Parts: sequence; structure tokens; C-alpha cells
Amino acid sequence: MTVRSYPFSPLEGLRLDPTYAQLRADEPLSRVQLPYGEEAWLAVRYDDVKMVLSDPRFSRAAANGRDEPRMMPHQSDAGTLNMDPPEHSRLRGFVARAFTTRRIEDFRPRTAEIASELVAAMREQGPPVDLVTAFAAPLPVRVICEMLGVPFEDQDKFGIWSEAVVASTSLSPEQIGEYLGAMMEYMYALVAQRRAEPADDLISAMVKARDEKGRLTEHELVDLAAGLLAAGHETTVTQIPNFVYVLLANPKARDELVAHPELVPNAVEELMRYVPLVAGTVFARYATVDIMVGDTLVRAGDPVVASLPSANRDERVFTNPEELDFHRPAYPHLGFGHGIHFCFGAQLARMELQVAVATLVKAFPDLRLAVPEENLAWKPGLLVRGLHSLPVTW
Repeated sequence: MTVRSYPFSPLEGLRLDPTYAQLRADEPLSRVQLPYGEEAWLAVRYDDVKMVLSDPRFSRAAANGRDEPRMMPHQSDAGTLNMDPPEHSRLRGFVARAFTTRRIEDFRPRTAEIASELVAAMREQGPPVDLVTAFAAPLPVRVICEMLGVPFEDQDKFGIWSEAVVASTSLSPEQIGEYLGAMMEYMYALVAQRRAEPADDLISAMVKARDEKGRLTEHELVDLAAGLLAAGHETTVTQIPNFVYVLLANPKARDELVAHPELVPNAVEELMRYVPLVAGTVFARYATVDIMVGDTLVRAGDPVVASLPSANRDERVFTNPEELDFHRPAYPHLGFGHGIHFCFGAQLARMELQVAVATLVKAFPDLRLAVPEENLAWKPGLLVRGLHSLPVTW
């Protein structure tokens, strides 16, 4: 059987390699060799990806101690993402009780207020403006800081440390260890401060729950808080410019949102499906028994990696998947993952993205690129695709 080198080609912006479509048609489970680690199976069809991510016969914890197929030279210490039930369920349930949908929705007006303040500052500065530094980065950072109770003035520090969470080759293993260590040290101090002086924020709620229930260790509490801080803004900071870039590249779609802002929630879901955020694939699942994935037998002990971007373009599920369609019938995309490791920040990300898109299309209905598209620079060496900057004018 052919073993393909993966990723199939150098990553170029938000382009999805056509090999995925070929594999979906002819070889939905194929053998691949990632830049590091052992060979793996690659799942590319929607149904197969969902199965691999949700079937309890596939394990994340089994990756511990194995040379896991991966995009980066270092082995990932991904906390809850490296766990199976019941340990995963215990920690995930703890976060879910604090990170509720109601708490997130209660923060929507404040998020809209922050977005309006950033837009006002953009208008005052005048075009051209880098949308990344002026809007996309500060919005999620301020939101997660206020929700967690992290001082916003420390953003320069944890903004740097957070890159360690999504780095593949942009940082050395030594730098990653240094940044993650600094983040943990910072969060230990903040947790101790909130225990002494509780406030109306998420970290205080987590500390109270931990101290009253005693269902997790201090290290687990700090690790969860640090993960929320890093993951709670890093991907959204990346997705806002990605979404705007796609809208500017599809002016008909942008104009539709300007004329029909009620489509924004649908648009966010469609953009989550359409934008291939993940650069390659991460977090292999190991078969614990012999198991059929589609028509292919996966032996016990074999790792399988799943392509979320390919699943979201599966022709068997999405009609005309290469098109951006804000009227697409509701069908769950896999932009936030699936199964027990479904992104627990999905509701926060949805809310922030809805507010960001709605605010921008209302404030700048004629928003456009301020530089030729070929001059845009994309960040290399990360597990997510994103722009260094997005110069815009209006």
C-alpha cells in the first residue's frame, strides 16, 4: 500500500490540497507519514472522521508512550486532549460547570461593546488599518481576560506564551517548554490571588468549585485555567481575519451580509465549515481493538489521524462544498471537532465570531484589502492557518 508524505503539499493560505478530494472518492482511509512519528491511517470522509473522533474503541490516552504521528518535533502534553474517560470526563465536566452557555451569553453585550470601541478607534485612526492588530487580536483577548479575571495589561506576556499551544515548528521544543512553564507559573500566582481575594470571574468560580468539591488537584486546576486562557483566544484571534479574508475574496457573500445581517449566525457556521483552520492534522486516535472504518480494517494499536477540513468538504454530506453558501441547510460541520474532545470553547468562539462579523459588516460595508492579495503574509510553523496582518481600507 502506498504511504504518502503528509501534508500533501506546502500550505498556501487557505487553499485545501486537491488530494483530499481524490482520496474521498477513491481511498477514504489511506496510509500517511507525518513529519514526525510513526505511520498512520488518514481519514478524510465526514462519516469516517466522526467515527474516529467519537467511537470509544479509539483512544487518545493510548498515544502516551507511543511515537505519536504529529506535525511537530516534540511530543504534545495536551492535558485533557490526551485523556480518555473517566479522567477526561471528570475534568471536562468541571470546566463545563464553570464555562456555561448562560455565562457566555451574558457576556455578549460586553463583547459587542468592546467590538464597537475597537471599530471607533479604527475610524479615528483612518485607513489603511491592520485588522489583526486593531480588531481581531484585541477583541478575543479582552473578552477572555475579563471572563477569566486575567489582567488585560499582561496580554503581551501571555500572548507570547500562547503560541506554544499552536506551534508546530515556529518554536523550538526548548522555547515551547519555557513558554508553557511561564504560563503555568503565572496562573499558579493568579489562582492563589483569587483564592485570597475572590472576584466575579471564571477563575474565582473554578477555585471555589475546586476547594468546595475537591475533585481535582491544584495542578489540574491551574492547567485548565491556563488552557482556557491560551485556547480561549488563540484560535479566535486567527479565525476573525480568516473569515474577513474569505468575505473580501467573495464580495457577493459580503454584500449579502451587509444587506441581511440576520444571516450572520448562519454565515459564521458556514465559514467554520469552509475555512480549513487546521494546518494538517493533530491528536491521533489509537484503535484499541480491530475495527472497520468504512471498508478498511484498522488493527488494534494502529493510529488514525482525521482531517477536519476534508470532512467539511465531503461531497456526500455538503452540496457544492467548495462554494460559500449562507443558506446551506443546517447540518453539523466539524469545525469545532467532534466527540468527547469537542472544543469546550465552541460557544464562546461562536459568540465572539458572530459579534465580530456583525460589527464589521455594519461599520464597514465597503471594507476591502489595502494591499494586493499576493502581498499578504501567512504565519508559518503553526498548527492553525492564519495571517500575520490583514491591511484593510474602506
